[in-house]
Amino acid sequence: MKVSLIPEKCIACGLCQTYSPIFDYDDEGIVRFKDSDQLSRTIENSPETLTAVKSCPTKALICEV
Repeated sequence: MKVSLIPEKCIACGLCQTYSPIFDYDDEGIVRFKDSDQLSRTIENSPETLTAVKSCPTKALICEV
């Protein structure tokens, strides 16, 4: 599945990192991928990542299966 980030929508609530270890934060608390500056990434399907995407209150995470 492809996961994309929209950092401009992120409010640094922390839910994505709580649910999935692929997410991290920059120095201002805005979402990013762990160990990467990419804004989209293809990853293996994972229930944790799907939960993180669905839980984002501002839809800063997008998932395409």
